Amino acid sequence: MSDSRTTLKQLKEKMSEFVREREWEQFHTPKNLSMSIAIEAAELMEHFQWLTVEESKNLPPEALADIGEELADIVIYALSLSNALDLDLSETILAKMDKNTRKYPKDKVRGKSHKYTYYQESKD
Repeated sequence: MSDSRTTLKQLKEKMSEFVREREWEQFHTPKNLSMSIAIEAAELMEHFQWLTVEESKNLPPEALADIGEELADIVIYALSLSNALDLDLSETILAKMDKNTRKYPKDKVRGKSHKYTYYQESKD
């Protein structure tokens, strides 16, 4: 399975099967899964904590493998949370991207990193 041939539906089904086979539905509550995402995100940040920007862009293969596992944990929990909440993740992502497109118009934000409120016109 590769990114170019694997669908979100397939990944969500794989996660659902994994959880069901272990009878973990009782533990995979929205609260627990959201906390797990935050915990795994913190573990991901640990890999970059003391690196320079340049070092973070040029990681050795073993560091990339470890980082990939942390990122996979985050995505796994996100898939499980979308299953627990019965969210269509593709629709949710596309709706959020539409919202981001409106919040961050490319002609105003290109090459800038301000929060979206910086680009809103004054309501005075």
